[in-house]
Amino acid sequence: MMEPSTPAHTFVEVIAPDQTRQTVTVTHSPFLIGRGEADNSVPLVDGRISRHCAAIVMSDAGYRIEDRGNRYGVFVNGVKVLQQPLRDGDFIGFGIDDSYHIVFRVGSVPDVPEQPEVANLLTRIGSLSKLASTVPGDGLSKLNLLLEATSLLHSQLPLDSVLGSMLDHAISIIHADRGLLIEPDAAGAMRVHLARNNKGDNLAPETINPSQTAVNQAISKQASVITEDLNFAGLDLKAAESVVVQGLRAVVAIPLYASTREVAVTGGDLKHGPLLGVIYLDSRRIAAFTAIDRQILDALGLQAASILDNALLVEKERERQRLEQELSIARTIQQALVPHGLHDFPHLAISGVHHPCTEVGGDYFDVVSVDEDRTAILIADVSGKGLGAALLTTMLQGALSGLSMGADPVKVFNHVNKFLCFHSEVGRYATMFIGIIGRDGMLEYIKAGHPSPLLLRKGQVTELYNEGSFPVGLIPEASYESACLQLEPEDTLVLFSDGVTEAENVNHGLFEVSGLSQALAGKQDVPVEVLQQSVLGAVSAFTHGASQSDDITLLVVRYRATA
Repeated sequence: MMEPSTPAHTFVEVIAPDQTRQTVTVTHSPFLIGRGEADNSVPLVDGRISRHCAAIVMSDAGYRIEDRGNRYGVFVNGVKVLQQPLRDGDFIGFGIDDSYHIVFRVGSVPDVPEQPEVANLLTRIGSLSKLASTVPGDGLSKLNLLLEATSLLHSQLPLDSVLGSMLDHAISIIHADRGLLIEPDAAGAMRVHLARNNKGDNLAPETINPSQTAVNQAISKQASVITEDLNFAGLDLKAAESVVVQGLRAVVAIPLYASTREVAVTGGDLKHGPLLGVIYLDSRRIAAFTAIDRQILDALGLQAASILDNALLVEKERERQRLEQELSIARTIQQALVPHGLHDFPHLAISGVHHPCTEVGGDYFDVVSVDEDRTAILIADVSGKGLGAALLTTMLQGALSGLSMGADPVKVFNHVNKFLCFHSEVGRYATMFIGIIGRDGMLEYIKAGHPSPLLLRKGQVTELYNEGSFPVGLIPEASYESACLQLEPEDTLVLFSDGVTEAENVNHGLFEVSGLSQALAGKQDVPVEVLQQSVLGAVSAFTHGASQSDDITLLVVRYRATA
């Protein structure tokens, strides 16, 4: 029977300009590479590299690299490519010799280097085995318990099962009556998470009353508190209420800390990480701890801390993956609501684009057929970013979809404003513009704090209006009215969000309305799709790869007279 093959492990080696290397596992597809950390799995710190640079994509045929718009192109083994299948060892560059390079790797799962606490634990076990062989009695049997507990370090059992077994081993080693795992809650208060007796039974945590004095001493000293006979302990521990009431004679409290590689400024010792919890053991009998008992307890505490630390890291990673999945779903829903494949209406040619600067954005545009003779065009920009802004854009889109049923746009705007102001706890407002264009070229529009669309007429660019107005959801008393303008054949309206005019270059200069006007001037005969790409190209050339902090949304609408 053939042995199963070693599982493939796909990763990239990221070589920085200073020749330092970092290994990043390819965990999903598309695996994005580019400048900044907004949505990239491999963030590169180089202003010359585009934010949307490249992506590693997985398919049935294997992995391939795709150029996602890098300014200087993407190269595989020195050859410029738009997309290229990848093989182990392929060298990926971005057209800049003194910038980042990436090596694509496919191989066996690399060995995980031992963490310092694991190495220390193995060292202790080695020294303890020598000590146990010289100690009469059950020294070797106790060491065997520690070795059994060590096997739990990489166990696939549920966390509470592993921790329960750890407590059972600790109870057996010192012949305690009960053992507890105490952990800090969200507010930092120490709570009993798990409790076991010396028969291996679970105890109800809420019925357990450990010695808070012993627990606090262990935490304050950052060291184990091991008391064989409380009659000879310090006065504060001897007189503790829980000790007296429960008739305790022996108490052990071992603080557990997360591992850290940070080296102290003096002494070169490893510093403690955050407090993970406390292992607490007690007994109504006087105990007699040998040297090996104390060392085994220290080793056991080290192992318990490692298990908790790893569990915490796993939980954080699962939470990160869950949030990424939710953001991905939200992005899919939002992109599905944005009009795609805009068809030409008999009297209009339309093209639009929306590029969120994060996973989900606060901009949106829409095109709605009001009736056979009129078409509504609208654009909105919600304050803030992320899921909150995306939720509000979806709500606004639903409210404004009523225009297709003949709703009065002025009444809709005033209603939306009062609704958002009444629900002020939402804490969001939106700038909006809506225009309704008839077959005869009559444009009726309503403005709500949004930048004025630009009108391209016979090669000249002007603003549709220059008076201010209030966003919806900001002023309860605000009132919105419509205005009208007669369009001429081949007039072009350009609706945009402030992510276009406030796009920044590397010197923090803004693209501004003047930059947009220059990109449009003289292009009255250019198709709307080409005109849109011309604007996006001008913005990209101006920013020169600088990171942007706002969504870019553009809607280009041209009126065409009909017979």
